Amino acid sequence: MSEKIDLPSILPIFPLPKAILLPGSRLPLHIFEPRYLTMIEDCLKTPNRLIGMIQPTSVEGRLQSIGCAGKLTQFSETEDGRYMITLSGISRYRIESEIEGFTPYRRFNVLWDSFEKDRDVPDPDKNFDRDEFFGLLEKFLEGEGLSTDWETLQQADSELLINSLSMMLDFDSEDKQALLEAPSLQTRRETLTTLFEFSLRGGSDDEVLQ
Repeated sequence: MSEKIDLPSILPIFPLPKAILLPGSRLPLHIFEPRYLTMIEDCLKTPNRLIGMIQPTSVEGRLQSIGCAGKLTQFSETEDGRYMITLSGISRYRIESEIEGFTPYRRFNVLWDSFEKDRDVPDPDKNFDRDEFFGLLEKFLEGEGLSTDWETLQQADSELLINSLSMMLDFDSEDKQALLEAPSLQTRRETLTTLFEFSLRGGSDDEVLQ
């Protein structure tokens, strides 16, 4: 369950391709661009220390409409002035109008209304067959030439397992966005399963996600 926190109407936004944050999950980031170093410094001065992760679209300067806000929960500075941070996912949001000027990074008016459940215990995925899922995951990882700590994965609860895989695996941006926008844990797990199966078929011209 995500932390109960007052959600602001304006968020600093960190656009990053193929990177999503999900409620209740953690995302480590290496910050080195000057504008985002400033963003981190400004964030640390605010009561809730929230940053909005979001993916850019294929159109230059345009962003996806939905992202996820994370609280800056870990912070360290390197000797050469870079920051190593961790964001803990709080809630998804929808961007509205952009706030012009004043900061080198982008800020947006945001809406939280559609994502109240992000801050509650997720509904259980009653149809989750873990053995079948792990069998498919093993084939997918083998096909991608990847290895993993199976013991840790098998001990993870359903929410941590599905959200961690959604964040870490190297799908394209549109598929990542579909995982982010999934309305429930079950839908996200079903989307992951579809992506595994698509990859194992070697891809096709058909749309993966409907």
